[in-house]
Amino acid sequence: MNPLNYLLLYFLFHTLIFGAPKSFPGTYTNSNDSKIPVDFKFQGEYRNKDYGAQVISLDQESFQGVLYAGGLPGQGWDGKSRSLLHGQLNNNSVVLKPATGKRKYIAGPAGEFSATQKFPPVGHKPYSGSIAENVLTLKDKKGKSIVLQKVNRASPSLGKKPPSGSLVLFDGTNIKEWQGGRLDNKSKFLNTDGSDIRTKRMFDNYHLHLEFMLPFRPAARGQGRGNSGLYQVDMYENQILDSFGLEGKNNECGGIYSIKSSMVNACFPPLTWQTYDVEFTNAKSNNGKKTGNARITAKLNGILIHDNFEIPGKTGGARPDQEGTPGPIKLQGHGNPLQFKNIWIIQK
Repeated sequence: MNPLNYLLLYFLFHTLIFGAPKSFPGTYTNSNDSKIPVDFKFQGEYRNKDYGAQVISLDQESFQGVLYAGGLPGQGWDGKSRSLLHGQLNNNSVVLKPATGKRKYIAGPAGEFSATQKFPPVGHKPYSGSIAENVLTLKDKKGKSIVLQKVNRASPSLGKKPPSGSLVLFDGTNIKEWQGGRLDNKSKFLNTDGSDIRTKRMFDNYHLHLEFMLPFRPAARGQGRGNSGLYQVDMYENQILDSFGLEGKNNECGGIYSIKSSMVNACFPPLTWQTYDVEFTNAKSNNGKKTGNARITAKLNGILIHDNFEIPGKTGGARPDQEGTPGPIKLQGHGNPLQFKNIWIIQK
């Protein structure tokens, strides 16, 4: 056989058996990627004892900074006061100016982008400053300085070991509990490669722990920014999406899709490992009729985002079966490359 034909057959066989990563232009799934834009090192979270800031990369060396009074979301922010800044890379630093002009929530052009639905937001003040060497420095109109250091928050449950009595759904060694998905033998992560994957087993009431990483896709906006979802019993979606720095709406990370917004936007920056910890009680049914709604308590990155919330009905993309029936855990692909690890469940 011709050596080239042999190699082609081998590649096709290997792909069919083990799967292969797909290409997603303009998307980065590894912070060590040599092609990742320089913007990546400036985006992220900054903090001091009185303020927190989240810097969102908007592509082509443009940024939006969100300054929070009191601290970061879920860690000191008063839940009201925010100031928005427009940032532009200049040599080795980002120059920050007050966000001005006509702006719209998650607009495409950086000069029209607003991370808050209301612009200017409540408590907005015209700060100016810069970001350099992991330090964000601001000054207000009176010349008062604010200095914030870059931080990399980690969920308190990140890497949590499965307790006694739990069922391990994925530990990096195999994907035997899943239909679909790809095990990256180098990273030991579970990859969607843009397609939905489901557990082979059905579940009813449980505590679920899951860790995920969103891709870095700076040119995208809204639902184009790494859209995925964690479906409880393949009926009720907790959104997975790069909503870093935004409002935390029901179609953003943490939200119960189209039904309920998060109590606080606890989404971390893209290419950061994040966690879901969920207490789920399935709906009740009798003779094919629903007699009680499903309930959920959820933490995103250790921050409470839903507290024993009663889910009134299915979310989009749910399986067609009657509510109250056991179902699989679904990890939505939605055409995006999502990575997962350390998934375990305690059935009740």
